[in-house]
Amino acid sequence: MSINISKYDPQNIFAKILRKEIPCKAIYENDFVLAFHDIAPQAPVHALVIPKNPYTCYSDFAQRAAPEELVAFTKAIAHVAKELGLEDNGYRLVSNTGRDSGQEVPHFHFHIMGGRQMGFMG
Repeated sequence: MSINISKYDPQNIFAKILRKEIPCKAIYENDFVLAFHDIAPQAPVHALVIPKNPYTCYSDFAQRAAPEELVAFTKAIAHVAKELGLEDNGYRLVSNTGRDSGQEVPHFHFHIMGGRQMGFMG
């Protein structure tokens, strides 16, 4: 699948989840962020954290998000990791951008994965 990171697709699955057209198993939500369990987990614990506003990737988010969105998103990741019991043994954060990274959904998001030793990425 090829993703155009310069253009947001309002029909992507995360946009539909935010509009409540598709249900999710929510973990945390505030005015700027939604966190929920991944439906195809790649680790024993696998959550997604997404901003509520339409950003395609990290660069888009970093350039256009308001300061309060940036702070809320960062704090939400830490909150969710703690809520899921991942602080003691650690966890992996992943955000893919564009085709070569394997980004599947054109809505900026972070994966929080843990619950086992994740292994070397290289």
